[in-house]
Amino acid sequence: MKRYGTVIKVKPEKLQEYKRLHAAVWPDVLAMIRRCSIRNYSIYLKDDWLFSYFEYHGDDFEGDMAKMAADPTTQKWWDVCKPCQEPLATRAEGEWWADMEEVFHCD
Repeated sequence: MKRYGTVIKVKPEKLQEYKRLHAAVWPDVLAMIRRCSIRNYSIYLKDDWLFSYFEYHGDDFEGDMAKMAADPTTQKWWDVCKPCQEPLATRAEGEWWADMEEVFHCD
């Protein structure tokens, strides 16, 4: 299992829409997340910042992320969520949500 933390900004004028969307995530999107070995997934909000945390329990992260990205329902979900988000200028090439470095963990 590997832990992931990512960050992105939410556009202030889109915050309520983003919250509404995530209060009722589409069942097929949730099923795809599970099929791609993601567990314990949360998104937190502070001011205009979204922080996501999840645990990956598979053995081919890139393959699972490619499978998720190829899913038509997930693509439609991203199409409604992405206009609410503003990615960081410092993110790595190919990232939407910027990966974060884990600097501390305690079980």
